Amino acid sequence: MKKVIVSVINDLSTDQRVDRVCRTLTEMGFKVLLVGRRKRDSISLDARTYETHRMHLLFEKGPIFYAEFNIRLFLFLLLNASNLLVSNDLDTLLPNYLISKLKKLPLVYDSHEHFTEVPELTGRERVQRTWKAIEKKIFPKLKHIFTVNESLAGIFHDLYGVEVKVVRNVPLRRDYRIEKSRADLGLPEDKKIILLQGAGINIQRGAEEAILAMKYVENAILLIIGGGDVIGNLKKMTLDEHLESKVIFIPRLPFEELFRYTVHADAGLTIDKDTNINYRFSLPNKLFDYIQARVPVLASNLPEISKIVTAYRIGLLIENHEPAHIASRMKQMLENPEQVAIWKENLKFAASELCWENEKKVLIEVYQIYA
Repeated sequence: MKKVIVSVINDLSTDQRVDRVCRTLTEMGFKVLLVGRRKRDSISLDARTYETHRMHLLFEKGPIFYAEFNIRLFLFLLLNASNLLVSNDLDTLLPNYLISKLKKLPLVYDSHEHFTEVPELTGRERVQRTWKAIEKKIFPKLKHIFTVNESLAGIFHDLYGVEVKVVRNVPLRRDYRIEKSRADLGLPEDKKIILLQGAGINIQRGAEEAILAMKYVENAILLIIGGGDVIGNLKKMTLDEHLESKVIFIPRLPFEELFRYTVHADAGLTIDKDTNINYRFSLPNKLFDYIQARVPVLASNLPEISKIVTAYRIGLLIENHEPAHIASRMKQMLENPEQVAIWKENLKFAASELCWENEKKVLIEVYQIYA
């Protein structure tokens, strides 16, 4: 049985894409070891069909953290035998590339975003330049590369002249079922639920405007499930705007537990701003999670997201991020039962097509070479 080590920089608990890849590799006969890190607030991992290892680091953010992580990952890969390496995102690529050359191992790269253009690097020219230099040095030398949508694949091809295969962040096909009632989950039974979920609720993702929009929406709550850089600010904003009765926060949840909440939503938000290349061409997990849960979507008019929403006719798009405008769209979705019924019917079809069972075929074609 050939062994593959899959590397990520996160704590493994909520990365659905990497979990699906690891499960697929296991089904193909590989012995899989997924390596990440343990944070101070990391939740327990659910049962997996493969091995996991989370490194304990001294630092959790900043340049020292990235240096420590890359050194530790390099040493881990050096000391652990494998037949194949899989690097997820630019922040794990350098140690994987060095080990692949040192040990003469094949390397597969999965780029989940346009890492060098994330808003966290905007205005930090020295840091951004460092990551771009790493990408420019290694990317053209890679043989097998995946990314999450056609737009990003095109950008990478234009930059580096290499073929990039597309595997979207679609979940496993799921039967629509309610396992726990709203009462069981502590959710109100007499109000509509507008849901914003995700492990990366960060700046410029529309969360602040969604909260402010609730000033104009009655008989509904905004349910925010997940983590991210702005959660603390969002909680403060909720208090400052006296919206405690309209906004509920729940920390990050494991995949299965999160789905029990998602199915109760009346509308799902994915309203990133068009402020950088990475967000402009994003195609987030939560969009497909909403689809599998049969939740109508309220989305930004961004190329990849709007393509899905309009093609399958499963919700509405916002035209701008003014809170009053977002509120008007929310009310359109919550107060039109006839339209909701149409969206729900369309969501059934979308869920049957946009699923991992279909998407993983592209992945299998590449990994069969190394099986």
